[in-house]
Amino acid sequence: MTPPEWLGYGWLAPHFVGWMVKGALLTVWLALLVCLAATVLGVLLAAAHEARWRLLRWGVQAVVALHRNTPLLVQLLLWYFGVASLLPLPWMQWLNAPHELNWGVLRLGWPSFEFLAAFVALTLYSAAFITGEVRAGMRGVAAGQVAAALALGMRRWQVLRHIVLPQAWCLAYRPLLGQYLAVIKNTSLTMAIGVAELSYASRQVETETLLTFQAFAVATLLYLLLVLGVQLAGWYWRPTLPEGR
Repeated sequence: MTPPEWLGYGWLAPHFVGWMVKGALLTVWLALLVCLAATVLGVLLAAAHEARWRLLRWGVQAVVALHRNTPLLVQLLLWYFGVASLLPLPWMQWLNAPHELNWGVLRLGWPSFEFLAAFVALTLYSAAFITGEVRAGMRGVAAGQVAAALALGMRRWQVLRHIVLPQAWCLAYRPLLGQYLAVIKNTSLTMAIGVAELSYASRQVETETLLTFQAFAVATLLYLLLVLGVQLAGWYWRPTLPEGR
């Protein structure tokens, strides 16, 4: 057997490479949206957990516990199949039909229901873990700083916005970076509901070419490059605490 036959260069056909590239780009886009939304939601949940109202704290604890202690795959299937069964038929028809959002020269295609379900499930799942990291960072802020800010007449939301959260972000940055890397890897599970991300694309290439090792080896390499790229960027642009804090 010659080396070219063993390597199976057939998967390098332009349309197969195009599938992999599109899958990788969709993975990046989905992961980016989830990281942004999960961070905002995680900060809000962490702030709500520190509220004075006991019912609000219990509600946050219940939401976090629910999403942390159930498998992500089950949550994906729940949002895709479960929610779809509860929505009225006209809504589902509208969600599954192609749409465009037009703002002048800017045109954006409306995402598929599979993408929306994946986005919601990944965001809620990731936010549950980000909440814990943000809360740990908030607890690392000296209580004296909070007391001093309140004594100066600042409101609690101002103390949270200007004193606690900036320092909590710096303290929790490394664990948060780990959560963002986990988001990239967790997007691979969305192939179970038909999202055409990188794992889905590699499965398509494997089905068409029967080159199982080559297809999934390339997908593994692309995931590795994405994760290493984010990790290097995160370490290079990491925030630092001001001196004296």
